[in-house]
Amino acid sequence: MARASKKTATANAAPTLENGKVRLRRRNRKPVERRSAGAPGSPLPPPRQTNASRRRREYLTPEEIEKLLQAAGKVGRHGARDRTLVLLAYRHGLRVGELVALRWDQVDLKAGLLHVARLKNGIASTHPIRGPELRALRELRRRYPDSPYVFVTERGGPLTPATFRKLLARAGELARLPFPIHPHMLRHSTGYKLANDGQDTRAIQQYLGHRNITHTVRYTELSPERFKGFWKD
Repeated sequence: MARASKKTATANAAPTLENGKVRLRRRNRKPVERRSAGAPGSPLPPPRQTNASRRRREYLTPEEIEKLLQAAGKVGRHGARDRTLVLLAYRHGLRVGELVALRWDQVDLKAGLLHVARLKNGIASTHPIRGPELRALRELRRRYPDSPYVFVTERGGPLTPATFRKLLARAGELARLPFPIHPHMLRHSTGYKLANDGQDTRAIQQYLGHRNITHTVRYTELSPERFKGFWKD
């Protein structure tokens, strides 16, 4: 009876107040060991690396593009298709969504023209197709005559952006480029190439489909052509 009365008295005891508020009773718990993201055994994924920490520039030089084209032709079973993907993305400054959505009704092989439909509210335009592109496109047309899409899978459906990202990353590794690459770098490479060749900024703007010229000026700002006359040695 004495023990029961003690328990009852403890249960009915007035709650302890702390700063005018009832202090909750806490059971003894083991302290939770905090682990930083990316640590071994941590449930949190490692923090995403910034582009600047992975690479010093977001474009490729013409020499690196040539290495990438050669590697793309060897990275898988569809070498001709994969090489043409890289070639057209670079020559026409295509975003990955614009590239994989290309249809044969946008390509005029006889006249040598490519009708480019831009995403992100960009300006559509018509580009000339040069010899290497024409030969590559004609070969694709012979291999996949029944598909409305230029770039297709083995089942005849259009490629996905994820598929192109993966094959481009593998091609970059095979080409032994000094940093990992992604599809949008090909579009940047187009802009820098045209700016370094001294092409007019307005013409580059129209070629890449920029509505705002400030997106085009980034390429001319880094072009070394502006500084060639600074020193007369």
